[in-house]
Amino acid sequence: MNPAAQIQSGRRWMRVLQALWAVALLALAVQLFAPAMAQTKAVAPATPAPSLAKAIFAGGCFWCVESDFDKIPGVISTTSGYTGGNTVNPSYEQVSSHTTGHAEAVEVLYDPAKVSYERLVTYFWHTIDPTVKDQQFCDHGSPYRTAIFTNGPEQLKVAQAARAVLEKTKPFKEPVVTEIVPAGVFYPAEDYHQDYYKKNPIRYKYYRTSCGRDARLQQLWGDQAGK
Repeated sequence: MNPAAQIQSGRRWMRVLQALWAVALLALAVQLFAPAMAQTKAVAPATPAPSLAKAIFAGGCFWCVESDFDKIPGVISTTSGYTGGNTVNPSYEQVSSHTTGHAEAVEVLYDPAKVSYERLVTYFWHTIDPTVKDQQFCDHGSPYRTAIFTNGPEQLKVAQAARAVLEKTKPFKEPVVTEIVPAGVFYPAEDYHQDYYKKNPIRYKYYRTSCGRDARLQQLWGDQAGK
């Protein structure tokens, strides 16, 4: 073999040896660092998203119920709507005709880590008149009945227990007639009803005052009203 061919052959072998050496180093690195990487992943998993829950309350005019529950720390949002009836996706006019069976209600989205369902139920009692059937303050008819629509057996248990406590501790003589029933489909109301108390504060305050809501709550609950 001439000298030039020997040099060329030597270079090829050198490249082969370098490639083999690189593969060996890579394999060694994988063996050394893979366990540490796996351990790191096991120790520090991704933080899960917070779990939110929903509650549904009917307390007469849903503008007022929205306004009341928006004050509670831990409540994420409130949505006015209709539930408890038979008509699919009813309009406000249909519900107001008293023919759908639906009640004006509010769906409350809340963080159970910040406020419990029991606390929401207790607060609800203090924002309604639970002594009258198919009526709240100046509004009359089945759409204005009071009700707790429960999502699942745990909410049902809590709501029933809260009513039992209320029956023993209520500061008035009249019986509690508020319904506690399993929740059905909740239909959000029209956009102009959502956050009505924020969009139309003057009209809202006039309605709430003239309807006698706060005066009656004060008469029923005293210092517990709205708390």
